[in-house]
Amino acid sequence: MALLTSEHRARFMAWLNDRPDDSILRKLFALMVAGTVTVLALDYLELSGLREQVAATVPDVSTDAIPAALPSDGEPMIGPLRRPDGPLAAKMTFELVADGRLRATGTIYPGTAKTFAEEVEKRGVYIKTIVLHSPGGSVTDALEMGRLIRKKNFATQVEAGRYCASSCPLIFAGGIERRAGEKAVIGVHQVSALVPAGAPAGGMAEAQRISAVCQKYLRDMGIDLQVWTHAMETPKEKLYSFKKDELLTLKLATEAGKGGTETAKKKG
Repeated sequence: MALLTSEHRARFMAWLNDRPDDSILRKLFALMVAGTVTVLALDYLELSGLREQVAATVPDVSTDAIPAALPSDGEPMIGPLRRPDGPLAAKMTFELVADGRLRATGTIYPGTAKTFAEEVEKRGVYIKTIVLHSPGGSVTDALEMGRLIRKKNFATQVEAGRYCASSCPLIFAGGIERRAGEKAVIGVHQVSALVPAGAPAGGMAEAQRISAVCQKYLRDMGIDLQVWTHAMETPKEKLYSFKKDELLTLKLATEAGKGGTETAKKKG
């Protein structure tokens, strides 16, 4: 075997010096991992932003809010609102309890009417009364639910100390009998259609269309249209809560009183 010449040894040593060692490889690998994590983080933030944008567009017509306080002794109140939280902020759920009462609790999101119709299809033979506790939400879904309630001849109820705000009274209006408990808050305010930024005129037109549909619906349900006048006169960041005699006079309720048992009645 021939011995390496000095020239060959020099070339071999140069090759060794030029080859990246393990520490350099580890650094390169770490940089690659960091770059991958950065890309994933940016993708996550972008997706999170998209989710927030989607969430900001639900319900389709923004009327969801709850009163800052319950009215005293059923007196009328125009007061500020706070955003719902807990179960009331979640999509409306339905629970069948004793005496044929279907409890409807939570926000009316787009698609809630479909879920409600499926519940009625499944349990309709047992249902007598829809018990509402809701800050409102999608007007379109509320109208569909109210019409189905009237078609099925269900009663509606807002129990003592509970509330039915914004678009929820549209569901309440569908009941063949409409019972409001003592200090139950039933209130309305303006609706505002959510539209893409830069299209305010379209949003106004849509809100006006929804308003006309709601008035026709209330008239069909036998409700005094003064109910909707109060809604249109009340800014969307506030709530007009009806006092007991108003509920009866305007035919929004057929019964109003303690717990729905000790009641003042006016048929309508």
